[in-house]
Amino acid sequence: MFWNKLKLNKRQLFGILLGFGICLGFMLPCFAEIGLPTLSVGMQQPNSPKEFSQGVQILILLTILTLAPSILVMTTSFTRIVIVLALTRQAIGTSTLPPNQVLVSLALILTFFVMAPTFNKINENAFQPYMNNKITQEVAIERSIEPLRDFMLRYTEEKELGLFITMSKIDKSQIKEPKDTPTYILLPAFIITELKTAFKIGFMIFIPFLVIDIVVSSILVAMGMMFLPPSIIATPFKIILFVMIDGWYLITKALLEGFMV
Repeated sequence: MFWNKLKLNKRQLFGILLGFGICLGFMLPCFAEIGLPTLSVGMQQPNSPKEFSQGVQILILLTILTLAPSILVMTTSFTRIVIVLALTRQAIGTSTLPPNQVLVSLALILTFFVMAPTFNKINENAFQPYMNNKITQEVAIERSIEPLRDFMLRYTEEKELGLFITMSKIDKSQIKEPKDTPTYILLPAFIITELKTAFKIGFMIFIPFLVIDIVVSSILVAMGMMFLPPSIIATPFKIILFVMIDGWYLITKALLEGFMV
């Protein structure tokens, strides 16, 4: 036994445990005297309308921070870019390369590059004046929305706008120009347009790789190798073709030029 190796009998072991217990008993009051920080969370009635207003503002701010990823996806170029990159990976035949983290990171970087002029306008016209107490919060929000609306209107087709205007059943006489379109109508129209544009670009990317699949499948059938999956043979040729034409450069260039029109 372990205690036999230490050459301790039961009496000695009991004495050691008793001494340890006595020492611990003397140390407990010392720990009790140390003040530990406390954290309390609760709700109480506001003492003034100003306190109530500040509480509502904090609640709205937390809500906006929670919805920030969705706002980034819905009102920027992120949707088109990430779909095109995902379709490109699928067309090549490498389902896990590049990984999702790499594609999303690249899409975010390209989104910030495309949206840089819009974000600069928001910073100059809304954020900085608000931080310097030159404008109110309501004015800052209105000035922040305007650059995003201009961006979405620039890349939203009239067909999609007409669909949501008709479905909303609002008075069309109120919308004399596209810029008069309410934001709740402009937003879904912009997303539908971006989805359609992304799949158009993805279809064009699929065509050369589809030709490779057809050629490889025809050769394997002609050679009698019908049980050999064509993707095993076609994938290396797809990667070679994509590298030779500098595919990532061409796709990135096409995406960026699409937002520079």
